[in-house]
Amino acid sequence: MNAVGAALLEARGISKVYPGVVALDGVDFEVNAGEVHCLAGENGAGKSTLIEILGGSYAKDAGTIRLAGREVEFASPRHAQEQGIAVLHQELPILPHLSVAENIFLGRQPRGGARVISYGEMNRQARRWLEMIQADVEPRALLGDLPISRQQLVSIAKALSLEARVIIFDEPSAVLTSSELKRLFQIIASLKSEGRGIVYISHRLEEIFEIGDRVTVLRNGKLVGTEPTAKIDRATLIKMLVGREIDESEAATAVAAVPAEGLAPVLEVRGLSRRGVLADVNLTLHKGEILGVYGLVGAGRTELARALIGADRVDTGEIRLEGRRLSISSPREAIRNGLCLAPEDRKTQGVFLEKSVQDNISLPSLKSLRAGPFLSYGKIARYAADFVSKLRIATPHLQQHVKYLSGGNQQKVVLAKWLGMKLKVFIFDEPTRGIDVGAKEEIRGLIKTLAREGKSIIMISSEIPEILGISDRVAVMHEGRIEAVLPRREATRERLMAYSMGAKSE
Repeated sequence: MNAVGAALLEARGISKVYPGVVALDGVDFEVNAGEVHCLAGENGAGKSTLIEILGGSYAKDAGTIRLAGREVEFASPRHAQEQGIAVLHQELPILPHLSVAENIFLGRQPRGGARVISYGEMNRQARRWLEMIQADVEPRALLGDLPISRQQLVSIAKALSLEARVIIFDEPSAVLTSSELKRLFQIIASLKSEGRGIVYISHRLEEIFEIGDRVTVLRNGKLVGTEPTAKIDRATLIKMLVGREIDESEAATAVAAVPAEGLAPVLEVRGLSRRGVLADVNLTLHKGEILGVYGLVGAGRTELARALIGADRVDTGEIRLEGRRLSISSPREAIRNGLCLAPEDRKTQGVFLEKSVQDNISLPSLKSLRAGPFLSYGKIARYAADFVSKLRIATPHLQQHVKYLSGGNQQKVVLAKWLGMKLKVFIFDEPTRGIDVGAKEEIRGLIKTLAREGKSIIMISSEIPEILGISDRVAVMHEGRIEAVLPRREATRERLMAYSMGAKSE
């Protein structure tokens, strides 16, 4: 391990209050030269607020920030960048219609004669930073055309190009493949050796122990504690995070009942294909079953989900629901036929961030919330309040804008939207991505409850322990194909990984 130097960034007594919410309450945090300081906490703990303050996006209400011993006040994110702080946000701030190079150098493009932007020089410099992290990305490509994992690598290249002294990584691994994550950790080790300070935010405990030198835990906006990772274990860290003990082995053994032999399938997918995306996909899903779908990034999991609800066209194949062949050309038709998708990207596809909790929950069910020909706002309020209570959505009131909720609570709002509908098949795409340990268990519990009530579930996840812990059967995808479908008793980490990399099933 590299020798840790003096404090690069110090935050003392940081407080931030929003209407009805104390986001941070006198929090202390620091990162030293040559260390990785992990920041952990349940969603709503205050992590995002703290890094937005450190990155210049939010103004603090109280406290001091020192950079290399000098007190600073950041007027904007650009000001923070100029002072040597770079933030890689979980929700990638991209401009999809600009090129990779333009996104990397936005606002600081290299210029030639007459102060005209030199695109050749910009592309050359962008290629240099991309090659440094071994990202197979063309600088001239439109960023919006790249998969999310490649967009994440572009954001890392941008942070490196800023040559910042402190780099804050907010859940960078959520959309990276195992090989990309390994390369990221190598990059972080290199940055440490150069004496930079790394703040690393993750809900994956194994990452904290693999690369972290210290970990600071926040809960309900307060500092729980800071500990060297070498001096604590997983059980201690989990107790710090949630304030109670959680038996992680429970998720690995609490598997729903396997559908009875010979039970007629609810959903049948036969020969579903789309050139370059899906290849002859065949699946069956039974009543009350949770079918896990596992695969590496780019395997076609999300594309399969979108095809099933008519969001993307298919070239060939058929979908049958309770024996009836469906012709679904849009998500609206899918809902009308009893299928819905809770998408991976909840902020752009799952909720209306600028709308209230009540509006988001009630929107799909407005037809049933009428008094005669008119909407009944009393019914709407009671309907939303019932789901807020059932799902334990942490919000100060029903009119709170969803954008102010934590990631876990936003995900609960996504689920609440659909639970009141009379649907037969629920497709969940990475429903626990980017949320904390406690909220993950709550979401999984809700999914298991749906299955016990007779709903049919397709659960897409890139986390093997989650797939093994919740699924009755597991379908493994590779390059748009289903390589294997395994009963839970035959599914192991090793088999899932082998099939996901193209090994053929027996």
